[in-house]
Amino acid sequence: MLDQQQPAADHSTPHEGAGGSGRDVVRLAVVVGALGVVFGDIGTSPIYTMQTVFNPADPHPVPVTTDNVYGVVSLIFWAVMIIVTLTYVLLAMRIDNDGEGGIMALITLLRRWTAPRGRRTAAVLAGLGIFGASLFFGDSMITPAISVLSAVEGLKIVAPSLEEWIVPITAVIIVALFAVQRHGTAVIGRLFGPIMIVWFTAIGACGVIGIAEQPAILKALSPTYALSFLAGNFGIAFFALAGIVLAVTGAEALYADMGHFGRRAITRGWLLLALPACVLSYLGQGALILQDAANISGPFFLLVPGWGRWAMVLLATAATVIASQAVITGAYSVAAQAARLGYLPRLRITHTSESTIGQIYVPWINWLLLVSVLTLVFAFRSSAALAYAFGMAVICTISITTLLFFYVARSRWGTPWWLLATGATVLVGIDLLFVAANLTKLAHGAWLPLLIGLTAFTVMTTWQRGREIVTANRKRQEGSLQDFVTQLRTGATPATTVPGTAVFLNRGGQTAPLALRANVEHNKIRHERVVILSLETQPVPRVADADRITVDDLGYGDDGIIFVAARYGYTETPDVPATLRGLTPEQTEGPLDTDDTTYYLSKIELQSSPEPTMAQWRKRLFTATSNITADAAEQFGLPRDRTVIMGSHIDV
Repeated sequence: MLDQQQPAADHSTPHEGAGGSGRDVVRLAVVVGALGVVFGDIGTSPIYTMQTVFNPADPHPVPVTTDNVYGVVSLIFWAVMIIVTLTYVLLAMRIDNDGEGGIMALITLLRRWTAPRGRRTAAVLAGLGIFGASLFFGDSMITPAISVLSAVEGLKIVAPSLEEWIVPITAVIIVALFAVQRHGTAVIGRLFGPIMIVWFTAIGACGVIGIAEQPAILKALSPTYALSFLAGNFGIAFFALAGIVLAVTGAEALYADMGHFGRRAITRGWLLLALPACVLSYLGQGALILQDAANISGPFFLLVPGWGRWAMVLLATAATVIASQAVITGAYSVAAQAARLGYLPRLRITHTSESTIGQIYVPWINWLLLVSVLTLVFAFRSSAALAYAFGMAVICTISITTLLFFYVARSRWGTPWWLLATGATVLVGIDLLFVAANLTKLAHGAWLPLLIGLTAFTVMTTWQRGREIVTANRKRQEGSLQDFVTQLRTGATPATTVPGTAVFLNRGGQTAPLALRANVEHNKIRHERVVILSLETQPVPRVADADRITVDDLGYGDDGIIFVAARYGYTETPDVPATLRGLTPEQTEGPLDTDDTTYYLSKIELQSSPEPTMAQWRKRLFTATSNITADAAEQFGLPRDRTVIMGSHIDV
């Protein structure tokens, strides 16, 4: 079971008895861990970015000329510097939700900080944020497919006769990757950091070899080459942006994984190793293409000396598996957070590590991703064919995150509007230029992430709306909890008191649980101790012990009926028995025997009503989505032999 009180790493300076050297070791270990998880996606983008930009089969090909090579390399460098280093590392990562980052964290901050007069704007931005989170599901499907395909495609360079085996080998690797997810990544995760250190060292060294052959390529670091390429060849450069955006894939992971490793570790890992290695690789590939235009067929692997290409193919495969692992884990986290915030049904979640926050396994998401990734591999069959689908998913998510950041920054820091407007105009304008370039590739695969994102967005917003309707109808059926308790007290609702403790899970303290009402009205009994328990998900990652539980005697301190509100952060897993064990006899109007407690759940059967609450197709979608709801007894840690489920019908 995940230790719910464990703090996210690196939010403060670690304390070690050994003094400074001990703290340095801890910091280094966190940085190594971040290298293995956070930078897998962006660290493997050099495999396919340059090849995609100069792909002769592109509907808008970039001619291989000296000026164009300088311009493309310069644009890649400055795109990475502006979008990744400036937007994410130096700006966005300074805003967190109790240590957590990512687009879901920004959405919760919008909810928390927005003033009443700005709620409409915040609602629109939150909806935009949900669409960005929806696009991440498309990213999590495309990343394993394009990453592993691009690595295995190195076989074409080292052994052309194996080309027909690329797709089958990719499929086998992907099936194995998803099959081991249920075992967790605690053991293999310790290998990720060292492997990625070797990876970045290797691609940086190969880049140096290429630069040594054509040192003039270093001139591409000047922004004048990027600007002159855009200004002088806009018709070519604009379409090239759809491939150049692949260099910033994985930027969102730096922000989303901040809660696991902390801003400092991610910043150090990026600035000290990942960024220099990627830049050297791009420069080296540019130098290689300048030597011979034919090298555009596979500049990444051709940059490697012949004797080391087999090893690089194996290392690239390992690195892309790590990149895929990171985005799969990210999909689990986004789905779990969305469920806790009310945008998805309750999902079955398994924690696979006792010591690492965020190491979870969501079976339903896992198998959905597996089927989707395999479908993409067999449908597109090459990384080049998937490139534009990948670019659209990435840049749309980046654009939305940037926009949300500037709005939240105004609420947190009170920065003058004119300054925020200036920064937003520049950075969002750059993002939208990339979006526009990718829109030209709609017919060539860019439609795919938009379709996936729109589908996920529809499901999430439909579930949120349907949940509001069901909650309102349920409240009407349940009636006032205070009135119900008073009726029991006065005998207006007669019931025989039986020994034992009964716990009724409820959505809040305003209404009487349907299971409690049915037990009294139909069975004519109530237990000696009655606990009405509400599990509340707060818009924060974790809740402090002091704020975890509140108890209300509902107006009577001697009737044995109490209401308990237990609060959890959206990264925590509720454990009902553990919560009850933390209560004192004074709080519960007498001792609770938690080993002999009976738990009652209300199972809701949804019925479509003629009321115009939602379109009929959305009602059907809401009902269908409810079928993936996880078993509540398992989700909340309830003992099955002492859990009673009572059903009722609710109109949608």
